Parts: sequence; C-alpha cells; structure tokens
Amino acid sequence: MTDFRVLIVDDDFHVARLHATYVDGVPGFSALAPVGTASLALHAVHALRPDLVLLDVYLPDTPGLELLRTLDVDTFILTAAADPDSIRLALRRGALGYLIKPFTAEDLEAVLRGYARYRRLLRGPGTLDQAAVDRARRALFGGREATTATRPRSGTETAVLEALGSGDLLSAAEVAAVVGVSRATAQRYLAALADDGSVEIQLRYGSTGRPEHRYGLRG
Repeated sequence: MTDFRVLIVDDDFHVARLHATYVDGVPGFSALAPVGTASLALHAVHALRPDLVLLDVYLPDTPGLELLRTLDVDTFILTAAADPDSIRLALRRGALGYLIKPFTAEDLEAVLRGYARYRRLLRGPGTLDQAAVDRARRALFGGREATTATRPRSGTETAVLEALGSGDLLSAAEVAAVVGVSRATAQRYLAALADDGSVEIQLRYGSTGRPEHRYGLRG
C-alpha cells in the first residue's frame, strides 16, 4: 500500500520537524516538507496533493481556522489553542479531529492509525450500510480512546487471533474453519479486530472474479 502523504503546517520550524519525525515513524505514513504559512500551505496542497494536512491554528499570515475553510483535503488540527470556540469552529469547518499541544509521538501515532483505518473502511466502490459508516467513524474518533489492550479479549476474539498466529494470511472462511464458527461470525470479529488495529487486511487477486480479503496479525 502506498504511504499516506502528510503535510504539516506550523510556523515553528522545530516543532514542525519534530512532528514530521513522528509521522515518518508511523508505518504507512510519510511527511512532506513542512510549511510555516497559510500561503505556502495552499501552494503545497495544490502542488503536492497530500492525503492529510496537520494544521496549526496560529499562523503568521492567515489564521489556521480561516485556511481550513479553503482546504479540500482531510485535515486534523494540531495546536495549543484549547478554547472551546476554536475547537467548535474547527469541527464545524470540517476538521476530522483536534489534538492539543503538547502531545507525544504515541498520541499522534494513535490519531494516524485511526485515520488509516477510517480510510480503509471507506475505500472501494459501491455503497455502504449504516454499520460500515459507524465503524469508520469509530475508527477515526476512537484512535486515542482505550484500546482492546486495556480490556479482556472474549474467547472468540482470542481464538481468531490464535488462528492468525502462524503468520500466514487467511481468508474469513479459513479462520472460520479453524475457530469453528460461521464465516459471517469470523468476518464480524475480523472486522472489529481490524478496526482496533490488531489485524491487517490485504487483497489477493485471483485470475478471475473479485479480489479476496486476507487477514493477518499486524506486525
């Protein structure tokens, strides 16, 4: 899978470079050269077509929340502005999330992993049902909430993870056969485990027909 390309917009060069290092440390993401003004951000968005913008509120030429309304690209706000009005305005103008400085590399990694799951769940042709939309929203907004690492696994979840323990990529039908559940049940648990980042999904293309989803433990 091609990395998600991330543009960081922050007028503090040292902070921007630090955040770029954080981004580059997350598998599946790569940071573009950071920019420090709204005008440079607009130029970079048009020229480089990033997948995601990490935008500060405080910029020297145009406030970040004014810039936000002109950006036709997925955007998270990363800022020290913690007042309720700024947060409400950012979300109202389309920000996917809001991360208050200072934060750790782990905080940003959780946000980016949530974003990657959100993009994966909304990828592909066709229409979605409400359950799929809800899963995508949970993936996006639940990235920094308590994960399954802090709650006990159910017996079926544990069995599904053990079935993937060999390191081979398995289909939902193969997992179902190992665990002793229906394919639909296996598919449901695999989707939930993919949402929380425990399992990764790859597509395997055969000679004919639709590609098959294969599942493996996330490394």
